[in-house]
Formats: sequence, structure tokens, C-alpha cells
Amino acid sequence: MDTTFTQVPAPQPEPNRELYPMIVTTTETVAGQNVIATLGLVTGNTIRAKDAVRDVGASLKSLVGGELRSYTTMMVEARDEATQRMVADAQAMGADAVIGMRMTTSTVAGGASEILAYGTAVRLAGDSLPPPAPGH
Repeated sequence: MDTTFTQVPAPQPEPNRELYPMIVTTTETVAGQNVIATLGLVTGNTIRAKDAVRDVGASLKSLVGGELRSYTTMMVEARDEATQRMVADAQAMGADAVIGMRMTTSTVAGGASEILAYGTAVRLAGDSLPPPAPGH
């Protein structure tokens, strides 16, 4: 009996061009593209607080262990919102992309946390720009 397993890599999602209508990358360059201008720092943030309904569910879940899905969902939404605000900041500067993107979190008050997305807004050479998102 053959018990050999083949590991298949998980499919990688396409960038959500509707959510982020420009290239956003954690690298310092954009592969295959030429940066012609560095426009400066761009940021986006949001502050989220826990709520009573989530706290009750989280308290019960912490007794038995496991993922606190309501908090996971809240943090995913917060990261998306902070990134969208960062992209809007970059668009207002006339950027084609954000490079060196990072995120950080901090506690600002009891039960409230800030998510900050930041990076460098850049302009790419015209012939190296990606195609526009559908509907744009």
C-alpha cells in the first residue's frame, strides 16, 4: 500500500483590485516596474473597540479555548479599512503604487486598539503600469 502524499501548494488569491485600486506591496520595489518618483509617506489608520456582545462570546470561548472568530473578523475589517485609507492618501498624492507597506497596532485605551497601515507612495513609469481595475 502506497502512503505517499503529494503536497499541493495552496492557490494564491489575485490582488483585490476593487479593494486596493493600485499596487500595494511590502517589498521596496515592484517587480518588472520602474519607480520614477518617490512621493512620500502615506498612512491610514482606524481605532476599534471591543463591544459587549463580542466580549461575552469571547469570555465563553476563552473557557474552552479556540479562535475568537468575532475578534478575528473585527481585526480583518480594521486592517482592510486602514489599508484603504492609506491607498486613498496615496491616490491624493498622485501615486501609482505603495511600496514598503507595513502595519502596526497599539492600545490607545482600555479595550481599544489602533491599526496603522503605512508605506511609501511612488509613481511608476507609464509603460510599466498595470492595467486598470475593471470598471475604472
